[in-house]
Amino acid sequence: MNKLGKFSVTFLMVIAGAFIAVWAYSAYFNKPQVVTLTEKQPIRYATLAADSNVTLPDLTFAAEKSIHTVVHIATQSMRGGGWSSGNPFFDEFFGLRNQQPQLAQGFGSGVIISSDGYIITNNHVIENAQNIKVILNDKREFEAKLIGADPSTDIALLKVEAKDLQFLIYGNSNDLKLGEWVLAVGNPFNLTSTVTAGIVSARSRNLGINEDQLSIESFIQTDAAVNPGNSGGALVNQQGNLVGINTAIASRTGSFAGYSFAVPVTIVRKVVEDLKKYGEVQRALLGVNIGDVNAEIAEELKLDKVEGVYVGGVPENGAAREAGIKEKDVIIQVEGEPIKNTAQLQEKISQYRPGDKVKVIVIRNNEKKPFTVTLRNKHGDTEIVRDNASVLGADFGVVSDQEKENLEINSGIKITKLHNGKLKTLGMKEGFIITHVNKKPMYDVKDFRREINIAKGGILVEGIYPNGEPAYFVFGAE
Repeated sequence: MNKLGKFSVTFLMVIAGAFIAVWAYSAYFNKPQVVTLTEKQPIRYATLAADSNVTLPDLTFAAEKSIHTVVHIATQSMRGGGWSSGNPFFDEFFGLRNQQPQLAQGFGSGVIISSDGYIITNNHVIENAQNIKVILNDKREFEAKLIGADPSTDIALLKVEAKDLQFLIYGNSNDLKLGEWVLAVGNPFNLTSTVTAGIVSARSRNLGINEDQLSIESFIQTDAAVNPGNSGGALVNQQGNLVGINTAIASRTGSFAGYSFAVPVTIVRKVVEDLKKYGEVQRALLGVNIGDVNAEIAEELKLDKVEGVYVGGVPENGAAREAGIKEKDVIIQVEGEPIKNTAQLQEKISQYRPGDKVKVIVIRNNEKKPFTVTLRNKHGDTEIVRDNASVLGADFGVVSDQEKENLEINSGIKITKLHNGKLKTLGMKEGFIITHVNKKPMYDVKDFRREINIAKGGILVEGIYPNGEPAYFVFGAE
C-alpha cells in the first residue's frame, strides 16, 4: 500500500472516531437538564398590632343614634287646573283653559331637631304641597305644619304635634376635615331608615343649582350614596351629630353616580332659628358684587396667592361702600376666618342678621386693610324684615268649597283686607279671589308669596270677584 493509501485510511479512521466521540458524549454525557428557577418573593402582611393607635372607624354608634331621628315625608299637592273668563279671545291670549287639577305626590326625608316635634327638610321636598305627612321610624304618622321655608338655602322647617321625640343635636360643619367619615341617613326610593357611609370629599362647593336670586350655595361634598328620597335627610359625623342636610346629587341619570351634596349645619342652624322666631330668614347682605379670584386677577393685582373674593362692584347705599370697601379689593378674611372663595364668603355672612357688625380684611394695593361692616337687609336698612305678615299689602283667607263650586273654580285665595300696598294701588278690592299667578294655580297664601318672590319681569295675577266677574292685573317684579 503506497503512502497515499495509508494516509487516506488513517484520515477516514480519524473522522469516524470523531463522529463516534461526538455521538457518545451527546448520548451519555450531555443530557439536557430541566432546571426550575425559583425566587422567593416575601409576602408582606399589613397587620395592626394590638396596641396600635390606628383603628378603623366604627359607625354603628352614629347609625343607631341617628336612625330614629330621621323621618319619612310624604306630600300631596294639586297641579294644573284653570278657569275661563267667558271671553274666548281673552282665554286664547292668556292661554286660559278649563281642566281638572291633578293630584301629585312626593316623598323625601326630614330630621327631628327637638323633642316637641320641629323637623328640618329641604324646601324642594315640600314646595307646592297642600298636605304634608310625617312618618316616624316607629311607623307613627303625623300631619305636619309648615313653619317656614327659605328657597335661597333650600331649607324648610316643619312642626308636628308630638312629645318626647328622639332628636339630633347640631354638630359643627366647620370642624369637618377632608377624608373624614360621615353617614347619610334617609329614605331613598321609599326605602325607609337607610344608612350609607362615605367620606367628606370637598367643602364649600357652589354648584349653581339654586335659581333663587339670593341663593346661598356652600355644599359639603361626600361620596356617601344618596338617591331620590334622601333629600332633607341627615348627614352626621361619627359622633352622631347633625353636620348637614342632604340636598343634591351629581348625576346624569337621576340616581347616585359617586357624589352627593349637603347644606352645612352652619347655614341650617341660623335658617331654622330665623324661621322659628320671625317666620322668614333674616338675610344679611354685605353689599358687594363678587367673584372668585382667578389667575388673571391675581396677576393683575400682583397677589401672592390665587385665592380670595374679588370685589367687582360696590353698589350705592350698600353696607360695604358705607364701610369703605372699594371695587377691586380682595376679601381674604371675615371675623378672623380665612375666605378663599365666594361660597365660603356667602356661608360666613349667612350666619349673621341685618344690623350685625363684622370685621372684614381686604387686600388693596398689596396691603391688608381692615373694615367693620354693618350688614343690611334686602331693603337697604338694618331692620328686621317681616314681609310675611302681609303679602303686597293684603291679608288673605280661605275660599270655601261652596264658593269654588258656585264660581266654577278649582283654586284660589281671597283678599280679606287691603292695606296700603301694591295690590290696593293696582285697584284690587276686598273679596277678590286670586286664582292664578303667572298661570300657576294658587291654593294657599304661601303659593302666592313664592311666585311673587321668584318672579322675574312681569307678574300676571288672574282671579274673580264673588259676583262672578273675572279680572286680571299685571305689574312688574321688584
